[in-house]
Amino acid sequence: MVQQIGQRIGYARVSSTDQNLARQLATLGEVNRLFEEKLSGAQRVGRTALADMISCARDGDTVVVSSMDRLARSVVDLNQIVGELITKGVAVEFLTERVTFRPGTTDPFAEFQLNIMASFAQLERAITRERQADGIRAAKARGVYRGRVPKLTGEQLVTARELISAGVPKAEVARRLSVDRSTLYRALARDA
Repeated sequence: MVQQIGQRIGYARVSSTDQNLARQLATLGEVNRLFEEKLSGAQRVGRTALADMISCARDGDTVVVSSMDRLARSVVDLNQIVGELITKGVAVEFLTERVTFRPGTTDPFAEFQLNIMASFAQLERAITRERQADGIRAAKARGVYRGRVPKLTGEQLVTARELISAGVPKAEVARRLSVDRSTLYRALARDA
């Protein structure tokens, strides 16, 4: 058995804010540092806890994750994340799959399992999105689907346009309205 010389770093993720991390946290057990995220694993973009965990991990540490699909939901992302950590000298342990990737070692079966499990996670996500789109189409056909509620009201858009005309930067307008800049840009474009 390889002796651990660094920290055990836990990473837990659920896809939305109304989901609970408790089961994953119990699975992870005792760790020195814990990074939690309530955000989709479909893409790496915007996953700040993941980015923080990767930059925090040091040579000799072990990153512990309850299962592969909690780290990433695509084959490419999962391979990249594990590769980045191993390159830094960090071991990556997946508890459900009972697989650990260690720097300086190769295990063809573990790599095969990584790719198969990531493929299943990616397929599951694609099927879920397809079902969601089917449900939306059916609801639209029945006339009961109204779509997402706009984040900015008509009154707020009027205020935004007035502020922008007065020379207030759009980033500041977005802050004042408590929305992301991209939300403001989309709302302005839709309203134009």
